[in-house]
Amino acid sequence: MSDSREFDLIVIGAGSGGVRLARMSAQYGARVAVVESRYLGGTCVNVGCVPKKLFVYGAHVHDELDDAGGYGWTVPMDGVRFDWPTLVANKNAEIERLNGVYGRLLDTAGVTVIRGAASLADAHTVIVGDQRYTARHITVATGSWPSVPDIPGKEHVLTSNEMFYLPQLPKQAVVWGGGYIAVEFAGILSGLGVETTLMYRGERFLRGFDDDIRRFAEQEMSKKGVNLVFRTNIDAVAPCDGGYRLTLDTGGTMETGLVMAATGRRPLVDGLGLAEVGVLLDDSGHIQVDDHFQTSVPSITALGDVIGTPQLTPVAIAQAMVLSRRLFGDGEGTMDYSVIPTAVFCQPNIGTVGLTEAQARDRGHRVRIYRSEFRPMKYTLSSRDERCLMKLVVDDSDDRVLGVHMVGPDAGEIIQGFAVALKAGATKAQFDATVGIHPTSAEEFVTMREPVA
Repeated sequence: MSDSREFDLIVIGAGSGGVRLARMSAQYGARVAVVESRYLGGTCVNVGCVPKKLFVYGAHVHDELDDAGGYGWTVPMDGVRFDWPTLVANKNAEIERLNGVYGRLLDTAGVTVIRGAASLADAHTVIVGDQRYTARHITVATGSWPSVPDIPGKEHVLTSNEMFYLPQLPKQAVVWGGGYIAVEFAGILSGLGVETTLMYRGERFLRGFDDDIRRFAEQEMSKKGVNLVFRTNIDAVAPCDGGYRLTLDTGGTMETGLVMAATGRRPLVDGLGLAEVGVLLDDSGHIQVDDHFQTSVPSITALGDVIGTPQLTPVAIAQAMVLSRRLFGDGEGTMDYSVIPTAVFCQPNIGTVGLTEAQARDRGHRVRIYRSEFRPMKYTLSSRDERCLMKLVVDDSDDRVLGVHMVGPDAGEIIQGFAVALKAGATKAQFDATVGIHPTSAEEFVTMREPVA
């Protein structure tokens, strides 16, 4: 009879990628354990994608109430009240339910869950508390953690982790950063009635997204009351009068009730003992792996945010499917990082897949650009001045669609379907030959006929 502390695979980290790897490996017949020191489901389920989108839904209710009058509904705004603790409590209950779902999935698959902080004793041994566990293979799937710049007063700065459990909302808030987390939380806070400033050191937020999308999102967020401050950084934070005084690199100061940093995430490798067993890290602290997720130690692999690939839950899950097959299946399969769709759940939403216009030109494509801007039908009976932008990037030489980009309601839902078309290599002619669903915003993508550039 085998020792209860001996496994074919030990996964360190029970986030989306780690849980999928553990489950699929067990289905291949491997004896698997997963070690987790915090919560099942990782960042996405607990302090990331899931609770964030619940908050986005909550913040958008205000817009729905505003629009109701145009559709004949009388909403007594003076009688409408928002209670932040209720939203947080309901969110917590849903996350607790999902934690239970993850636990049952692992249990049903026959995976042993080990609670505690893991460290590597050698290439085949993991220590958790005072117990030692051995395995033929070890996979590190510990993800990433919010990073706050080392400035005076950084202890007063919150991250997205703390925002999900904030006891009460402030009257004013500053969101510091220019990535998707910063943009999303600025929209959440503003939608819930907080006077919100988004502050970013760069010229415009969402670096790496299509420039038209960035400009349009800036315009629409400003309409919704988010105060956008670019080319400005925070040098120090100090308490003052129940709030905080920010010292800015422009020479000015600013007072606010809350400061949230969305200034990047770092790989979560502290205390694992990677260097001691010979696992190499790159200059940014990510674990170095090859195309098969193999580290510098033959028995140790890694996947997800900790290896520096796109920080998206579906990416980690796809990596886990490939790795489980390589370790315990037929040994085949590689990860394809091309044409990965993504969404930013700001208000309005952003959805995008494929190359931006700048990327396409930089790669030598001669491109045609199709762009359409319009007022969504939903807002024609309301007073809302919110518009939608859709854009196609097409290779002029072979008519292949290289990129599909959108700012507008349900952008993530719409772009998911077009991601399949791009993955299949669809051409603009095939887009044109597709019959649209009317009346929808999505049909615009198959009815744009005249290029603008």
